[in-house]
Amino acid sequence: MDEVSNTNPVLEIVVGTLILIVVIFVHGAGIRVINRQFSKSWIRITKNTSHWRPNLLLAATIASLATLHFAETLIWAVPISVRGLIPPMRDSYYFVLENYTTLGEGTIRLPDQWRLLGPIIAISGLFTFGWTGSVLVSIMTEFGRLDRDRAKNSDGGISSGDADVDG
Repeated sequence: MDEVSNTNPVLEIVVGTLILIVVIFVHGAGIRVINRQFSKSWIRITKNTSHWRPNLLLAATIASLATLHFAETLIWAVPISVRGLIPPMRDSYYFVLENYTTLGEGTIRLPDQWRLLGPIIAISGLFTFGWTGSVLVSIMTEFGRLDRDRAKNSDGGISSGDADVDG
């Protein structure tokens, strides 16, 4: 434990930055895999595909994104627990989740010599949640296109303005 008490801010920042880079890399690789799988599945969906299939694809994609975030928080929690900064893994994971989501109001804290890790964990959460949000916007754009195609198909291609002219 002497090693923990002798930690300096430069080491904190270096260690935090290295883990941050690993988390961002894992997120990027995970996002690419999830996005690729979504795209492969999406190309088989047409305006005639039953409604439950795209919704099931959306649910599976969201579950994959959530799983990716849980894996990334483990990347933070394991070294914090193993190094004895917050020994019980459950407490370590709780601490990381609070900081990663930027809630940050917990009763569990890092030793003072390592407290800079908390904000660095929050930075990783901000980056990865922002990235996930942009992916979800892209996915929901595809759903909007599908819904428009289905609406056009159900109207027979006639807009409400055209129907008023005829009738």
